[in-house]
Amino acid sequence: MKILAIIPARGGSKGVPGKNIKLLNDKPLLAYTSEIALQSKFLTEVIVSTEDEQIIEVAKSLGIKVPFIRPITLAQDNSPTIDVIIHALRWYESQNIFFDAVCLLQVTTPFRTLEFLDNAIKKFIEKDSDSLVSVQRVPHEYNPHWTFEVNKQGNLKIATGETEIISRRQELPIAYHRDGSIYITKTKVLLEEHSLYGKNTTFIESQSEFYVNIDTLEDWEKVLEISKKIIN
Repeated sequence: MKILAIIPARGGSKGVPGKNIKLLNDKPLLAYTSEIALQSKFLTEVIVSTEDEQIIEVAKSLGIKVPFIRPITLAQDNSPTIDVIIHALRWYESQNIFFDAVCLLQVTTPFRTLEFLDNAIKKFIEKDSDSLVSVQRVPHEYNPHWTFEVNKQGNLKIATGETEIISRRQELPIAYHRDGSIYITKTKVLLEEHSLYGKNTTFIESQSEFYVNIDTLEDWEKVLEISKKIIN
């Protein structure tokens, strides 16, 4: 299976200015994702999609291909990730190069291992699902069967639509939330359904101890603490 790995890294970060190439333990944040991706034997091509000249320079210094410059219209705060992926696929199509699937790896979740990435790709291939996402378990107190919405009368209703709440924690079904570390999707689903998920999505559970999704300065402080644990 031919898989294109896309690392999206636009330049206009507001929560943590310049975060995609901000130094973490003396190397740019981008390096943590790119180093793992470049080692994977399952990825056919690894690229960075960016509009930013400084990020292009850093990416190339790390040995990552930057085959095109992302249009500014796809580098805004509200630019859909799916459109960034489709832009990359269309560019490769214009070069008469085609892929069976895309693996999206976000710079803001830097602490993947090669084993974790390869296991995710292997599971995606073995399951032959439309997509795979990395997930983490939802703590029982936030389980959807224990959460509520407000109905038209201003009263609470169980978010899952059930009429009776599950009373015992032990009876709650396991629930997961996507954590943004890995998305793998068949090209056909991306292009024809304009979706990262398709009709059937499998999953791989992330190691929560080393998980962070960097969006704010508080998240950056967390990533610094986690990196100390990994080094030590």
